[in-house]
Amino acid sequence: QVQIVESGGGLVQPGGSLTLSCAASGMKFDAYNGQWYRQTPGNLRELVAGISNYDITEYADSVKGRFTISRDNTKKMVYLQMNSLKPEDTAVYYCNVHRHLTSYWGQGTQVTVSS
Repeated sequence: QVQIVESGGGLVQPGGSLTLSCAASGMKFDAYNGQWYRQTPGNLRELVAGISNYDITEYADSVKGRFTISRDNTKKMVYLQMNSLKPEDTAVYYCNVHRHLTSYWGQGTQVTVSS
């Protein structure tokens, strides 16, 4: 049974840092691509960062230079290091692991950037 579980969210002051973790189980993880999305009330879920099974990364323009996505195939984990956080980064962050037409989502973790 496939499970995707995010952790690491919380409350942080502007300019602060957080690292989100995404734990995958029940799959051959190294064959999958990993992504982080975020969503705020009333808005569509938006892609924040992605990492392919070949470690090719991509970022939304709004987070380039501040966020870093990485993966550890041995631990079946995807990480999102978030630095220089801004109030507009406040959202529920979701991990997605996908390959071809197969896609799995976690339950989300709340990130709130506020003083």
